[in-house]
Amino acid sequence: MNLPTSEPVVLSVTQLTQAIKLSLEGTFPNVWLQGEISNCKPHSSGHIYFSLKDAHAQINAIIWRQEAALLRSPPKDGMQVLVRGAINVYPTRGNYQIVIYEMKPVGLGELLIKLEELKQKIHRFGWFKKEHKKSLPRMPNRIGIITSPTGAAIQDILNILTRRSGGLNLLINPVRVQGAEAAQEIAQAIHFFNEHNLVDVIIVGRGGGSIEDLWCFNQEIVAEAIFYSRIPIISAVGHETDHCIADYVADVRAPTPSAAAEIVIADKLEQLKHLEQIKKRLTQNISHKVLQSRQHLSAFLKQPMLSSPYYLLGPWIQKLDDNRQQLDYLIKQKIFSLRLILEASNKRLQTLKPSSQIVYLQEKIKYWDKNIYHQIRHIIDSKKEQLESISVALHLINPKNLLTKGYSILFSEKDDSVITSVTNIHKNQDLRIYLSDGEVLSTVKEIKASE
Repeated sequence: MNLPTSEPVVLSVTQLTQAIKLSLEGTFPNVWLQGEISNCKPHSSGHIYFSLKDAHAQINAIIWRQEAALLRSPPKDGMQVLVRGAINVYPTRGNYQIVIYEMKPVGLGELLIKLEELKQKIHRFGWFKKEHKKSLPRMPNRIGIITSPTGAAIQDILNILTRRSGGLNLLINPVRVQGAEAAQEIAQAIHFFNEHNLVDVIIVGRGGGSIEDLWCFNQEIVAEAIFYSRIPIISAVGHETDHCIADYVADVRAPTPSAAAEIVIADKLEQLKHLEQIKKRLTQNISHKVLQSRQHLSAFLKQPMLSSPYYLLGPWIQKLDDNRQQLDYLIKQKIFSLRLILEASNKRLQTLKPSSQIVYLQEKIKYWDKNIYHQIRHIIDSKKEQLESISVALHLINPKNLLTKGYSILFSEKDDSVITSVTNIHKNQDLRIYLSDGEVLSTVKEIKASE
C-alpha cells in the first residue's frame, strides 16, 4: 500500500544562503586559525584579500583597512600566521570566509618580522652607512677568527690562509655559532680582540644553514659589537645566498668563509706578486748594468794611459813631493819662530821667578829705606831750623823781656784783663801790676788822662 508523502519545502538560493550565514556566523563568532598565507592581494581600498591554507584545505580571508593599518608588517605569501577572526558568508558568491581582526606570525614568519624590525632599527642608527666602513689592512700579520672550532668554516679558512700565505699569526677565539648563548659569546669575542688589540683584522662567520641556525648573527648585540669595533671585521656567514644583519654592519661582507680568507690576504698576495715582479726587474737591470760596466771597464783597460799607473799618477806624485818639501820648510820656519818665542818667554819667566823678584824687591826696599832716611833727616833738620827761628822771634816779643827794661803790665783785679787805656779804669778800682820780678796790688786814687 502506498503511503501519502508530504510536500517538499522549496527554498530560494537567497533563503538558503541567509540560513547558512546565520548558522555559521552564530556558531563561529570568534575563532583562532593557523595556516599559510597564499594569493595575497592588497586592494587599492586598503583592504587585504588572501587565502589561509594548510596541507589539506584552505579558506578565504579578508582584513579590513582599519585592522590592516595596525599590522606590524604586511602579510606575504608563504608566511605562517596565527589569526583571530569571525566566520562570514558572502551571499553574492555563496562562499564563506574569515574576517580577520588580529594576526601574528609564527615560526619562520615571526623570525622574519623580528628581522625586518631590527633592520629598520639599525638603519635608523646609521650602522649600515658606507662612511662608517673601515678599510682592511693591506698587509695583515695577525688575523683573528671568531667561529666554532669544530665547524667546516674554520677548516676552510685555515686551508686557504695556510696554503696561500705563510708567516701569518692566526688567533682563533672559539664560540658557539648557534643557539641561545651564541650571540653573547660572539660579541664578547669581538670585545676581547679590541680590548687587548690582539689582531689586525677579524673574520666572524660560520657555514650555511636555515634562518634559525643563523639567527645569532641577526642579534642587535652582535651588530653593536661589530659596529663599535676598532679592528676591521669581515662577516662570512652562511653561503652566498644567505644574508644577515652582521653582513650589513661589517666593514666587508664575504659570501663564504673561504672567500673571507681570500679577501683578507688578497692585498698581501697582490703585494707579494708585485714585489716579485719588482725583484725580477731589479735582477735584470742589475745584470744589464754589470754587463755594461764590465764592457766599459774592458774598454778603459785597453787605453794607453792605463798601461802604467805612473801615466796617470806621475804628475800627482811629483806635486805631492813638492808639497811635502814646501811643508817641511814651513814646519822648520814655524819651529824656529816658536823657539824664539819660547826663549823670550823663558827670559820673562826668569825675571818673574819668586827668588829673582825677592832679590829685586830687597834691593828696591834698601833704596827706599835709604832714601826715606835722608828725606826724614832733611825734614827734621829743616823743622829744627824753623823751630829755632820761631823761638828767637818769640823770645824777642816776650812781654817779660820788656819788663826787664822798666816796663810793666796793668791787669784788672776783678776780671784779670789787661788795661790799655785810662778809660777802662775808675777810681778806687783794684789793680794788679806785673813787673819783671813780681807783681804789685794797688788801688786807684786818681785818674789823669793825656792831653
